[in-house]
Amino acid sequence: MKFRNDVILMLAPIVLFVYNRPKHTRRTLAALEKNILAKDSLLFIVSDGPKNADAVEAVNQVRSIIREPWEFKHITILERTRNWGLAENVIDGVTKVIQEHEQVIVFEDDLETSPYALTYFNDALMRYAQEERVMEISGYMYPVQHPKRLPKTFFFRVANSWGWATWKRAWDKFNPDIHELTKDFKRKDIRNFSVDGTENFWKQVKEYRAGKINSWAIRWYLSIFKEQGLVLYPRESMVQNIGTDGSGTHSDVDDVYRVELAQSKVKYFPTDIVENKKAYEAIKYFYAHRKGNLLERGLRFIIKKLRRS
Repeated sequence: MKFRNDVILMLAPIVLFVYNRPKHTRRTLAALEKNILAKDSLLFIVSDGPKNADAVEAVNQVRSIIREPWEFKHITILERTRNWGLAENVIDGVTKVIQEHEQVIVFEDDLETSPYALTYFNDALMRYAQEERVMEISGYMYPVQHPKRLPKTFFFRVANSWGWATWKRAWDKFNPDIHELTKDFKRKDIRNFSVDGTENFWKQVKEYRAGKINSWAIRWYLSIFKEQGLVLYPRESMVQNIGTDGSGTHSDVDDVYRVELAQSKVKYFPTDIVENKKAYEAIKYFYAHRKGNLLERGLRFIIKKLRRS
């Protein structure tokens, strides 16, 4: 509990999911610890169990790091005895914490934060607590062209999994059954869901239905989309993904999502709960052009191959 301007503010608990990347985990915790509200925040850390014998050492290294005396109000650690996988871990962990605390801020072990990230999340959670259509607060923002043409924060349809927050009222609408979520989808729904066909969200849906991927995030976005929900985004990203180096479960080597972290507190939050048209067009353009032309794509493919060899 923290006092600010004579208003009692219940800070949202943080849930951090970790697995087998000790260097990333340390960077994530070090940055999070530097947040202005860290010392007043509850931190829950969920450590997944090793998938096989090769993962045991790295998992143990991570578990040693999370036991260090990080400066938060209180740290609760849950160490899985078996490998749950990211999707099952996130769904279970978020559900349990949010049932008790009504709201939650969620990170994975490859996310570096601005010192103002927790302030942004908590302010936004308080600001939109009663706005049913606002279903998520995103910490990450894409490196779009001409970002200063956008407001300091705005609403966009797509749920983001690189540092996010939500309320129990919204998470209660999460439906893990992708067949139920998509049974009534028409061509126009697919196009709207995929931001005019510029991003591969529907491809992820098909891959999940075919058993090729196991993503909680695509089902969360579907759940929000079905409710015509919106996600708040910051113009200046509060989160940097440091895991796009090929080390993560669902990550690849990619620099196109690299951003500069916010260096100041967010003071503006929109009062109209509608999707921002300028932001929509800016992010759509980023989706459509992020891979570059054929030459740039070819060079990126070669670089990825060299880094893996």
